[in-house]
Amino acid sequence: MEQAKPLPQYLVQRYHGWKATGYAENKAWYRRLASDGQHPRAMVISCCDSRVHVTSIFGADQGEFFIHRNIANLVPPYEPDGDHHGTSAAVEYAVTMLNVSHLIVLGHSNCGGVKGCLDMCQGRAPDLEVQTSFVGRWMDILRPKYDLVATENDPAVQQQMLEKHSVTASLENLMTFPFIRSRVEEGLLTLHGLWTDIGEGGLECFHPETNGFKPV
Repeated sequence: MEQAKPLPQYLVQRYHGWKATGYAENKAWYRRLASDGQHPRAMVISCCDSRVHVTSIFGADQGEFFIHRNIANLVPPYEPDGDHHGTSAAVEYAVTMLNVSHLIVLGHSNCGGVKGCLDMCQGRAPDLEVQTSFVGRWMDILRPKYDLVATENDPAVQQQMLEKHSVTASLENLMTFPFIRSRVEEGLLTLHGLWTDIGEGGLECFHPETNGFKPV
């Protein structure tokens, strides 16, 4: 693997700083995590966006959340076709192996993936339309929801609306997984949809009874 290079020096320095302080001061905790395995109560599906810091939002410790990140926090529908399905595999592992009690989908403001979907739907992203675009084909999961926001004239409002639809679309798709639906119906698993405003630090939760999001 000649293409692989040594870690950048600034990351090496940060690691040694953490090992000398964060790890050294909590060595027993880390060793317990290693020996006891993971027992998270919740899985969080969030965006890859570097500005979305799930553990900071909830003040979570290591071992508390099983976290999966992808472009625009999307979950595809249940498709047991033998192909590679990273998100579906993570969901299956969390639900059937780790037996998490809560499954949380977390969307966010100013999402680049959602913006790409908008651009595709409005004919402004030919590079995402080509069949070989991984991002474009991934955003096809959200594309059907565009009709729900197409008449909105304010671009910022339109994007925020579609960001929240990325959350609800994922919740809908999660319920197509038989092992999720059965656990939800038996009261063993609950699904939650959240959207966070990065700039304002706000957090909104989806309420199915009103089909809308409300501040937490």
